[in-house]
Amino acid sequence: MAKDWVGGSAAVFKTLGASNHTDADRQREDYYATEPKATEWLCKLERFEGRILEPSCGEGHMSRVLEAAGYEVVSRDLVDRGYGEVADFLSIDNMEWDGNIVTNPPYKYAQQFVEKALSIIPEGKKVAMFLKLTFLEGKARRALFRSTPPFVFG
Repeated sequence: MAKDWVGGSAAVFKTLGASNHTDADRQREDYYATEPKATEWLCKLERFEGRILEPSCGEGHMSRVLEAAGYEVVSRDLVDRGYGEVADFLSIDNMEWDGNIVTNPPYKYAQQFVEKALSIIPEGKKVAMFLKLTFLEGKARRALFRSTPPFVFG
């Protein structure tokens, strides 16, 4: 089912993680499409050199914006939603990537996605994750942030 982005001005902020779903409301694979404007803003604020992997591409909302911005994008997802290749980003088969990684991962696997992305990209490449601000909180991520604190290339 294609997402319709016509709606109120709050839609972008809800997409960026300001909503809380109960288990009954939560989509089965934790799939919540990213509003294209969020990726457009990323492209205004950050530049990437080389290819980009979008490992949770869903229906291609982020990938299409990145491609329109001139990037070569490899799009994958665990579930076939009609866009990109079917592949499990967290699989042991994915041990390296030669470019950048930009994605909105399933929140329940967010930390695993961040750790995996940081472990498989080469020096000098970037990882951009669309996550709830609450990801920055919690004892569970203390070790992650000590070893690889969030930052923006300057």
